[in-house]
Amino acid sequence: MQVQKKKVAVIVAHPDDEILWAGGMLLNNPDWDCFIVCLCRKYDPDRAPRFYKALDALAFRGIMGNLDDGPTQTPQDQLEIDQLIIQLLPKIDYDLILTHNPLGEYTRHLRHEEIGISVTKLWSEGKIFSKELMIFAYEDNNKQYYPKAITLADLHFVLPDDLWQKKYEIIVNIYGFNADSWEAITTPKIEAFWKFTNKIDALQWLKKTIL
Repeated sequence: MQVQKKKVAVIVAHPDDEILWAGGMLLNNPDWDCFIVCLCRKYDPDRAPRFYKALDALAFRGIMGNLDDGPTQTPQDQLEIDQLIIQLLPKIDYDLILTHNPLGEYTRHLRHEEIGISVTKLWSEGKIFSKELMIFAYEDNNKQYYPKAITLADLHFVLPDDLWQKKYEIIVNIYGFNADSWEAITTPKIEAFWKFTNKIDALQWLKKTIL
């Protein structure tokens, strides 16, 4: 009897976010049936092709959106972000959804924060469906250091050296970041996540987090 693959969705802002914040987890689970939604940079002539090359390296599927990602980081209408997520995410019941923290992973990127809020709300309100929600758990203490795993997070995954090397190679060889770039230096060796299976708990946590 064939074992059904775990259905997983990853919802991120930018090409490379899926690797930076959850690449070890993804590489460690090649048997997942995983779909990655990247909400920004659909028409970026450099970043978009690299995203699809990263998907090939992971042997997963995915899609990109064209949410505004200009340098001024103008706040976006939360309802429009909600609608874009619902539009791009295949309408199935997932076993797991992974996404950004409503506080972001570092100080600061508004798109990370907005998408973390939208995904958490959509899941809590039953507008996207998954047994479990996992939220990236990193912080940089207001730029005092490179982003690192939050000590109190529910799940910590310490990447073995060979797995971290595969993750790092996607960042530098596929996404094209130099070894001295912020992205390459940041590439976490410990991945951390907040975990939720109860929608009310997730909504209450969100409200406390963004107050």
